[in-house]
Amino acid sequence: MRVLLIWPKFPMTFWSFEGVLELAGMKSYMPPLGLLTVAGILPQDWSFRLVDRNAHTLSEADWEWADIVMLSAMIVQQDDFAAVIRESKSRGIPVAVGGPYVTSVPEDAEAAGADYIVLDEGEITIPPFVDEYTKRGNWVRGTDEPALRFGAGGKKPDVTETPMPRYDLVDLSAYDSIPVQYSRGCPFLCEFCDIINLYGRKPRTKHPEQLLAELESLYQLGWQGSVFLVDDNFIGNKKNVKKLMTELKPWLMARDRPFLLTTEASIDLASDDDLIEQMLQCNIGSVFIGIETPDVDSLALTRKHQNNRNPMMDDIRKLQQSGMHVMAGFIIGFDNEQAGAGSRIVRFVEDCNITLALLSMLQVLPNTGLWTRLEREGRLSTDIGTINQTSALNFVPTRPAQEIVREYLEAYEKLYDPVLYIERAHRLFLELGSPDLDRLPKQQHVPLPPLGVRMQRMLRTLKTVPYAVTAPFKVIWRQGVVRPSRSVFWRCMFSIIRHNRGAFGFYATVCAHNEHFLQIRDALRASLEGEVPSLPTEIYVPPDRSEEESIRRKPEFVTHLAGG
Repeated sequence: MRVLLIWPKFPMTFWSFEGVLELAGMKSYMPPLGLLTVAGILPQDWSFRLVDRNAHTLSEADWEWADIVMLSAMIVQQDDFAAVIRESKSRGIPVAVGGPYVTSVPEDAEAAGADYIVLDEGEITIPPFVDEYTKRGNWVRGTDEPALRFGAGGKKPDVTETPMPRYDLVDLSAYDSIPVQYSRGCPFLCEFCDIINLYGRKPRTKHPEQLLAELESLYQLGWQGSVFLVDDNFIGNKKNVKKLMTELKPWLMARDRPFLLTTEASIDLASDDDLIEQMLQCNIGSVFIGIETPDVDSLALTRKHQNNRNPMMDDIRKLQQSGMHVMAGFIIGFDNEQAGAGSRIVRFVEDCNITLALLSMLQVLPNTGLWTRLEREGRLSTDIGTINQTSALNFVPTRPAQEIVREYLEAYEKLYDPVLYIERAHRLFLELGSPDLDRLPKQQHVPLPPLGVRMQRMLRTLKTVPYAVTAPFKVIWRQGVVRPSRSVFWRCMFSIIRHNRGAFGFYATVCAHNEHFLQIRDALRASLEGEVPSLPTEIYVPPDRSEEESIRRKPEFVTHLAGG
């Protein structure tokens, strides 16, 4: 059986990093871990071919080779997802689909023409699909026939039995980072988030030896560099994470630390000094944290209580001063939000020296707590939308949509203004300090990697040499010559060289990232600016809002977040 695994195209997003990848000569940020895991679950006597449409062209030869097409997708990929299904069906090739978008909105997949809809987590639902597909052969449903659906009935798999992802299917030279996953699920109840709907509130973790085996697989394939631990909350089960760290550290040391790791975590990481130190010792030097908003009442209403326990600015600074590079997510458009939310987010980012700040307008995801509440209040739009940064709100907000969109665009203008961005990065790296390599001392005698590993690394290095040479010149030309911010660029660059030379490479990389963020800023302006006058003027007024509650929601009552 020949399985063509297809990952649909993404529109331009914060995480697509086109502007940075172009400089580095890479085609996409990360390969699709979900499809690689699916390939590990399916019968291993089948043949597999992966086509990531963000990195490679889907060729006529691929279509002719395939017995069945399998797709996974997120909601933001919905347009290309539907297009690939239609193309496959026009060729008479059966289509099986799964993943978070399909699980949340299976009717979209059915409307697009999918034959098999594999919901929930594949460890449970793929085996019955395989049985049915094997019985039916080359079955393609007729126009009036329903798709066959396979669900888990609320069950969650034991991820300690999850097979290793098929990393051997990946063209490693096309990517900046490779994803691995240690856990699924999150213990928190954030109203707007769909993770607990998809994966539950009890974080399920792999055995440490499982994750090490996956890393060893990447190591043997010759990968060296960035690895993204894509857990939605890596520290959801702190006890198990600490056990993992004790085994990951010697593994990294024995191989001369081949990977730089990044992950996502809740802000309560700042309250666990031992875990911070363990993560840093294991080369986990960057973490993405969902800040969402500096407004206390919005956090309380959306049930992000963990962000209200301590002053968030103090927690961010603690992580940065420990040596952890903090990236952060922000959302505008929450209920209880007062005018000026965009400016307050910008002020928070500036005060915390957060360089990579992902700002989005609130989009209601299907079947979340927020979706249920707004549906009850009659506030949902008829069209779910693409859930992309270039999409306006898909619900009736509690303040004018025009005001929210204008603040959103103004905030992006300021967040990624070249002068403000360079100065913010400069302040961060003076505070962050040099990478503390003594946290993980080198072994005295590290054995050479196997010959195959060395050859793979050499080939990848040879491919990147031209870009490694030209990228710095492109950044210097754009930021140090062409733009009006050039004097700030040179002043800050020489300051970092003088005061923190060990961090210069990381600082330069962060500066280069603004090439992408400037593209995002321009795309948002082009997409949304013209829509502002035509946005609905309707707002939702919550019932029984007392005068005392209204006063409590004013912006001056958020000062404790900055330690005030």
